[in-house]
Amino acid sequence: MNAIAFIWDNYGPMHDDRIRAVEKIYVGKVRIIGVELFGKSDTYAWDNDHNTEFEKITLFQGYEVRHSPLKVAAAIVRCCLALKAKDIFLCNYNEKYILLAAIVLRLMGKQVYTMADSKYDDYARFLWREVGKSLFCIPYVGGLSNEARSSDYMRFLGVNPRRIAAPYNTLSLERMRSLSGTVPAPDGAAFAERHFTIVARFVPKKNLAMALDAYAIYCRDALQPRRLHLCGSGELEPPLRRKAQELGISDKVVFHGFLQRDGIARTLGTSIALILPSIEEQFGNVVIEAQALGLPVLLSENCGARDRHVRSGVNGFVFEPDNPQGLAFFMGLIDRDETLWHRMCVSALAHAENGDVARFAEAVRTLVPAE
Repeated sequence: MNAIAFIWDNYGPMHDDRIRAVEKIYVGKVRIIGVELFGKSDTYAWDNDHNTEFEKITLFQGYEVRHSPLKVAAAIVRCCLALKAKDIFLCNYNEKYILLAAIVLRLMGKQVYTMADSKYDDYARFLWREVGKSLFCIPYVGGLSNEARSSDYMRFLGVNPRRIAAPYNTLSLERMRSLSGTVPAPDGAAFAERHFTIVARFVPKKNLAMALDAYAIYCRDALQPRRLHLCGSGELEPPLRRKAQELGISDKVVFHGFLQRDGIARTLGTSIALILPSIEEQFGNVVIEAQALGLPVLLSENCGARDRHVRSGVNGFVFEPDNPQGLAFFMGLIDRDETLWHRMCVSALAHAENGDVARFAEAVRTLVPAE
């Protein structure tokens, strides 16, 4: 029986969702294995108890001391050979250990695919660097990406356009709804009792200072301002708390800290809308989480999720990341107009299906047909 291996640095809830979905379409035909390079993430603090419902292998238990690229690459190759995997999906093509592993596996006759959600407009690009990155993509016979800007960028880097499938960024809608403990909007919590929510790491590219400026403008104009819930943690938490005090909105801003998937689901379950103001955002998985619960999304035009999931004026609004007045205006519209909110909730639920893990599994099957 052929085996397909999916290799990520560290498995979080959405990765587990994707593997389970792929297993369903290949059941009895192909062996599906999840390969986790590191037992913990140095970026995300999500729980990872390894009690998965699928076959998963962890190559290195910790993340505190990164191993040499050669050692990690060798471990990947040995693992894939031991599993007798014919088709191998690798994330983080720009990492040296992934490049080395991809080259060796390709030379050994394996079908190697990249998984990526980067876009050309994520940040300033330089020709010499892009040429170098295109060399990193030579080993791949195809890839999983997202529609529009992400797939365009993958093609730009030289991946065969006929072998690029979408979507990549997906998660289980069923899981989110189950964890929320409520029904999707517009049902559930009453319109008047809902709050705005941001789910993001507290780092510069998430643009949270601008969001606080926008929220302050909204509060100034609203008769009864809704609270703003911030879910996340990071280096900018102290200055963000100070900024909220300086703007006179600290009594209305709730800092939750980092929340696991159930906490995020419950918080979104009582929200009126999700806000994602990022300056740089390859995708924004929380957009799918919000839409799973029927929420309109207010997001910056830089977010990759805009391409497939958000239609401005239909199921949310798109704004410029340097425009707090624009974000505040959209917050005011959602806050005041229950009819508009209700219509957007219905549309958000309809669009949510685009981000379900079943779509990821279908994309994989496009690249690796079940025998």
